[in-house]
Amino acid sequence: MLANVLTEDTALPDSDATSKEEVMQALLDMLCRTGKVSDPEQARLDLEANERRMSMGMEHGIAIPHAKTDTVRELIACVAVTRNELDIGSLDGRPARIFIMTLSPKGATGPHIQFLSEIGKRLKQRAVRQAMLDARTRGELLQALLG
Repeated sequence: MLANVLTEDTALPDSDATSKEEVMQALLDMLCRTGKVSDPEQARLDLEANERRMSMGMEHGIAIPHAKTDTVRELIACVAVTRNELDIGSLDGRPARIFIMTLSPKGATGPHIQFLSEIGKRLKQRAVRQAMLDARTRGELLQALLG
C-alpha cells in the first residue's frame, strides 16, 4: 500500500522547517499540490483537531500527523525529514525529524488503519529510520522508507 500512496512528489528529504507549525504547513502544502485536497483550510482544521485528541509525536524521532476528513476522496500521504530536530510533544519527550502525514476520507477506515500499520512496522526498524535521515534525494527517501 505504501508504494501506491507515496511518490517522489510527496517526499521531501531536506525540509528546513524550524517549528511544528512550519513542518505541518509544508506537509499539508505538499498534499494540496497533488490536487486531491478539496478544502485545504478544512484539512488543516481536521489535522489540528486530531492533534488535540492525541499527539502526532511517536517515539524514535517520528511524527505521524493524520486525520480523517471530508476534504479527500481517497487516502493520501506524504513524508518529510527535517534538518532540525523539532520539539512536537512526542510520547517519549524527544524531538522529531521524520514526519509522515496522511489524510483519509471519514468513511474509509480500512485503508487508514492499514497505512498506519504498515508505516509503523517499517519505522520500528532503526536501519530504516537512519536511511531516511541520511537520504539526500526524494528517490533515496522513498527507497529508504519503502525498502
